[in-house]
Amino acid sequence: MNKTQLIDAIAEDAGITKAAAKSALESFLKNVGETLTKGDKISLVGFGSWSISERAEREGRNPQTGKSIKIAAKKVVKFKAGADLDGAVNTPVKAAAKKKK
Repeated sequence: MNKTQLIDAIAEDAGITKAAAKSALESFLKNVGETLTKGDKISLVGFGSWSISERAEREGRNPQTGKSIKIAAKKVVKFKAGADLDGAVNTPVKAAAKKKK
C-alpha cells in the first residue's frame, strides 16, 4: 500500500473526503517526525511505539573491494509493534500452523 492508497482507505473507512484524509495523514506524519526529532518517544497502545536509538560508529567492509571502511555513528528510528498489531499480523500464521499438525 502506498500513500495514495492509504489516503483512499482512510477516507472510505472514516466517511470523510480524500482531502480531509490527506490532511489528517500529513499532520500525523509531520507530528511523528517532529516528536522523534526532539528525541521523544511515541506510543500508541495496542498499535506500537516509535523511538530513536543511537548507533555507534563501526567498521565495515566494502563488499566489492573487501576494503575496510568506517561507518559513521547515527541515530535510527525503531518501531516496536504493540500486542494488538502483533496479534493481527501473526494470527493467520498460528492458525495455519495448527492446521498442519
